[in-house]
Amino acid sequence: MSHEHYFICPHCGNRSMGIDRNAGFRREARGCEKCGFAYLFELLDDYYPAPNAAFFACDSGGRIVDCGKGSFELTGLKTEQAIGRPVGEVLGLRFDDGTDHVHTALEWEVRVKSKPVEVNAERDLPARAVADIFPAYDDEEGGVLVVLTPTNHR
Repeated sequence: MSHEHYFICPHCGNRSMGIDRNAGFRREARGCEKCGFAYLFELLDDYYPAPNAAFFACDSGGRIVDCGKGSFELTGLKTEQAIGRPVGEVLGLRFDDGTDHVHTALEWEVRVKSKPVEVNAERDLPARAVADIFPAYDDEEGGVLVVLTPTNHR
C-alpha cells in the first residue's frame, strides 16, 4: 500500500499531496503546481498555515533563498534585500527561550513547532510571532522552511 506525502510550497503556501517525492520518474524535486516554484518542502503530517503566515526558504547554511507568501507584510523587506543573508540576522529573530531553533532544525534535521519569537526585521518595528521550522528532507541540499505566524499580542 502506498503512502501519500504532504508538501508545502515556500513561495505561495499551497499544500499538496503525492505518493512520490520526485517529479514523475525523474530525480528532480517536486515543483509547485499552483505557482510553478521549483521545489516543495515535505511535511511529516499535514500543516495548515494561517492566512497571514510568512514563508522564508533557507539553504543548508540558514541563508534565505526565497521570501514567499506573507514575508513582505510581516517584515517590510523585499525579497532582493534578504536573499543570501542569514535568516536570523535579516529577521532579527529572538526566540523567547533563548534557543536558536533555526540552527537546531538545520543541525538535527528536525521539525520545530510553535516557538514564540520576536521578529525585528531591518527598518521595521518589532513584531511577535510563532515560528514553525521544517527541515528539507533530501539527501543533497538540506535547508529549512521558516514559517512565521504573526500574533497580535506583545
